[in-house]
Amino acid sequence: MPDAAARAAAEEESAFSHAPVDPDATAAYGDHPDQVVDFYAPRGTPDSPPSPAPSSPAPLVVVLHGGAWRSPYDRRHITPFADFLARRGFAVANVEYRRGGTTPAAGGEAPVAGRWPDTFDDVAAALDALPALVREALPRADIRRTVITGHSAGGHLALWAAARHVLPADAPWRTDGPAPLRGVVALAPIADFAVAEKLDVCGGAARQLLGGDECFEERRPYADPALLLPTGIATTLVQGRGDLDVPQAVAESYAEAAAKAGELVGLTLLEKVGHFSLIDPAADACAVVAEEIAQLAW
Repeated sequence: MPDAAARAAAEEESAFSHAPVDPDATAAYGDHPDQVVDFYAPRGTPDSPPSPAPSSPAPLVVVLHGGAWRSPYDRRHITPFADFLARRGFAVANVEYRRGGTTPAAGGEAPVAGRWPDTFDDVAAALDALPALVREALPRADIRRTVITGHSAGGHLALWAAARHVLPADAPWRTDGPAPLRGVVALAPIADFAVAEKLDVCGGAARQLLGGDECFEERRPYADPALLLPTGIATTLVQGRGDLDVPQAVAESYAEAAAKAGELVGLTLLEKVGHFSLIDPAADACAVVAEEIAQLAW
């Protein structure tokens, strides 16, 4: 375990060592300061040429950042990953959403995971607004080839966003039919809330997101991806076997639930990879993620 902990710390340090990358454009999908989307136009470098030719329409990748739905972690930390995808020829929309505030704790205040229902309101509103925003901000993007990806808590939101058509009938975010997506690539997602709580993932973040003990079971059918199956949308999970933050058992449980619902979900398990390498442009695992997205998008 000491070696795994040291590797995890090194991965996190590397992922957060990159300077934030400013977007090419930003647009609001609501009135709150957090209701914004950053856009990155597709481009290439000598080391990562775009595919196909730069003049061709580019698939759109919608990015939902992680951070346990807590306020200290905003979209800025995932901008190097968004830029990495743009340099591989994708048009990228990096979505911000409202996260949790703080609660009194010993020695000060502690961040709380998410806001109910605001976090879900925002993701739904952003996805609904994206087609019009993309046409304005990213004219080269092909919204018919949209893939949603998200990391950790953002992986949960990506899976949830693709499952809105199977939400309970009284859910305010439910849609009449499936979203027009090429697929979902969820990165170390908090994909099964029951398993996540048993493992105390991110300090009970899923329970906090749903409002605490008194609301957890009541709200799970509206928020837990493992209960929102099958979606009929191509889905791949990418997971490090060495992930100490969101252990692979969470992803495996979601994949098993999908199989029981009659849906095949891809599960790519990476050896000697932890939580943060998946969004670190300097890590080999990040290239694997980009290839998984490309398999669905191109």
